[in-house]
Amino acid sequence: MTTVDRAVGSVDFLGHHQSRKPNTKSSITLPPAELELGLEPKAELNAKSNVEVVRRGLRLLKEVTNREALSQAYKRDSMAVRASLEKEIAELSRRYPRHFSRR
Repeated sequence: MTTVDRAVGSVDFLGHHQSRKPNTKSSITLPPAELELGLEPKAELNAKSNVEVVRRGLRLLKEVTNREALSQAYKRDSMAVRASLEKEIAELSRRYPRHFSRR
């Protein structure tokens, strides 16, 4: 076991950090207004704790952020391909007008 493994702790096949105690509790202290915001999702998700609601929210945020980044990259690349395709079609129609004429 390296120094880093000992400091960070390794992860078992279930994703639990082995350096933690098996039943370690997590807690998040929220102001009353924010706590109230978490009660409805907690009931809808049938979550056992507020921590689970926060974890699910963070996962959802990550998924949405990744989706938005992919969507923006797709749109940017699509526009680049479209511009290049339009130039290519214009060039081909000048070279071969008979093939590109409307019938």
